[in-house]
Amino acid sequence: MKMMKNMRKEPLNDTQLLMSITIGIFIVMYLAAIVFLGGGFLHAQQIFDMLNDNASLIIVSCALTIVMIGGGIDISVGAVTSLVVMSCVLYLNSGGNIIVSILLAIGIGLGFGLVHGFLISYLEIQPFIVTLAGMFFARGMTTILSVNPQKVDHEAFAKLRDMKIEIPFLGYTAKNGNFVPARMELGVVVALVCLIFIFVLLKYIRLGRNFYAMGGNQQSALMLGINVKRTRFLSYILSGLLSGISGYVFMMHTGAGNATNAAGMEMNAIASSIIGGTLLTGGVGNVIGTFFGTLTLTTIKKIVVSSGLNDPWWQSITTGGMLCFFIMLQSVVLGKRAKKKNS
Repeated sequence: MKMMKNMRKEPLNDTQLLMSITIGIFIVMYLAAIVFLGGGFLHAQQIFDMLNDNASLIIVSCALTIVMIGGGIDISVGAVTSLVVMSCVLYLNSGGNIIVSILLAIGIGLGFGLVHGFLISYLEIQPFIVTLAGMFFARGMTTILSVNPQKVDHEAFAKLRDMKIEIPFLGYTAKNGNFVPARMELGVVVALVCLIFIFVLLKYIRLGRNFYAMGGNQQSALMLGINVKRTRFLSYILSGLLSGISGYVFMMHTGAGNATNAAGMEMNAIASSIIGGTLLTGGVGNVIGTFFGTLTLTTIKKIVVSSGLNDPWWQSITTGGMLCFFIMLQSVVLGKRAKKKNS
């Protein structure tokens, strides 16, 4: 009898439940796209193209997930990404070294993380106000560096940018009879490494568990002996670090810098996190869900374009509709779950 009880599966917690719903909706949506639209959805390269185009978004979405799990918000990540891109482009074009440019990207991200974390954690200023100021500052600094678009003219960086990882067994035969292997950019590898690192941090490391405790109930976290101020400070440090890495990955994908780079990325990152099951109230979320939230968001946009609705506002409308749908779904599912527990 004891063995049978031990063999019973424990019920999914809120994070696992919402993540499972997101993964299920993504699979259904993508299969529907294959059946009704066909085309590129039939090839594995479509998934890799989605990853190639959104590697930097995956990284900043992980950053938002960490902050939101802790009950905060960071709307500066897109602007910091843009500033990193422009700074590194200008540095490389002046004859700079690739290693130093990577350190520059990380340094800029950590700088914003340190300032945001200190103001929010130790001076107790509202996260929205602090990161809004950081967003304006980063956008302004990007414009000061250069108003005009700047293309990276650096031989060593060009080799890094053009580097592709080929996966032959996932390739396909084109109409002309040539075999086309699936290709993945180096930035996707960086994004997946960041994703795995944050997943391990949140699931197996004490700091990650402290993020959940802090976001779930700050007073309870204090009673458990958690240093809430330091924990919140570290969440913004991680957010800044990931924003810096995201900027370099973005530059590796585009090979250029622009004052409008990554415009709206913070909104897409928040949407990806929410669709992935992260609650704005804190305490619930998972970067695996965020990853599938990003893929779900990208898939619906590709479905809209493949359906012939090429005007940009259709993508905004569908994104808004999907976000509302997932927020209502989370509210209904968690509401029923709470009632069931209470009864």
